[in-house]
Amino acid sequence: MIVKPQLARLGLFDAKVPRYTSYPTAPHFSNDVGSSLYGDWISDIKPGSSISLYIHVPFCRRLCWFCACRTQGTQTDNPVIAYVDVLKAELDLLAARLPEGVTLSRLHWGGGTPTLLNPDLMRDLAAHILDVVPLGPNAEFSVEIDPNEIDEARLDALAEAGMNRASIGVQDFDDEIQKTIGRIQSYDTTRKAAEMIRERGIHSLNADILYGLPHQTKTRMTESVQKLLSLNPDRVALYGYAHVPWMAKRQQMIPSDALPTPEQRLDLFDTARRLFMWDNYAEIGIDHFATQEDGLTRALKTGKLKRNFQGYTDDQAEVLIGVGASSISRFPQGYAQNAPATSAHTKAIREGRFSTSRGHLFKGQDILRSRLIEALMCDFKINSAEILRDHGISVSELNQMYQSANAAFDNLLSITEDGLFIPPEARPLTRMIARSFDAYDLSKAGHSSAI
Repeated sequence: MIVKPQLARLGLFDAKVPRYTSYPTAPHFSNDVGSSLYGDWISDIKPGSSISLYIHVPFCRRLCWFCACRTQGTQTDNPVIAYVDVLKAELDLLAARLPEGVTLSRLHWGGGTPTLLNPDLMRDLAAHILDVVPLGPNAEFSVEIDPNEIDEARLDALAEAGMNRASIGVQDFDDEIQKTIGRIQSYDTTRKAAEMIRERGIHSLNADILYGLPHQTKTRMTESVQKLLSLNPDRVALYGYAHVPWMAKRQQMIPSDALPTPEQRLDLFDTARRLFMWDNYAEIGIDHFATQEDGLTRALKTGKLKRNFQGYTDDQAEVLIGVGASSISRFPQGYAQNAPATSAHTKAIREGRFSTSRGHLFKGQDILRSRLIEALMCDFKINSAEILRDHGISVSELNQMYQSANAAFDNLLSITEDGLFIPPEARPLTRMIARSFDAYDLSKAGHSSAI
């Protein structure tokens, strides 16, 4: 059994590695992809196919100090109303390019705080989206909901629009931790939000909780997880807090000397993990948990689990289109990202063009390596038969990749005729092992702790 000293020797507690929600990762995007190429990729979508759509709302009533997302604060609805008009104009540009018969397999509203939209804005935006791309059979429409920024009227609007999955951010229920990270959200407020969601027949509930926060201990982690479990979420994302104050200036408000050590972060993760497992949740990849009936669990069991910018998914669509400032799209040809600044994005859309400012055109072994990394992140294994069938690599070259990765980790991995496997005791190293298959220069980007 692998133990902390061995993990330390292999570099787990010092390493900074990507989360691999894409490959290559966003820091390696360039200006090779612009609005013209992005428009061509949209036109190349197969008629009648299913795609995913992500809508980014970058506004919050307050800015939480722990958050590293691209957001901006507003106390009035004026900038939000103007932004929704821009989203609708961008959707019109998309409609002009989309082939006939395209439907949605997934629609997700994220942010920021999409629930700061008033009910009329929610209805207006949802109607405009579905006029451009209707929901397909068994489609999921999910929304990130801030329990502090939701009420009956807004939930009614979302339910009427077709929302059938909700995601709530918890982070931690401890009072001291909440004050330290600038996110005050009581258990009662969160419970009330969950109850209102389910009262409207929305039975699929996701929740996010963080480990590695300042002042977190195993006791506090246990208490927060037990409170979360009392809400009976269908899925839980157990994310490691990424302290990157050089990228997210607001994180400078968080005292770094109150953060747990990397070794303590591993203990906090394991404490939460055990509680979810004891409650009969399935372990999904490196940081998600789901009920036995959930779609993620079914995808895991059938080898169809995927990974994208929202984390783990059972969505099988080849195309994900991001709408709104800073949103990233994925196509079979590559990635495209909208202008990060709301002002630059708005200017482009009002001029009648997409705001695509950078991206990545797949080349060389990008698609092969992307699949190798996704397989490790989702299944902790690589199926050689699948890779050889789909990616035009020789047996000897693939085995060389396996051997090289294994040698970097004290031969802890298992290599057989079927493929490469990460044993359970080595799974804390998964992101580092995935890094072995990454051909890009890690030194060009700042990443978060490996644990």
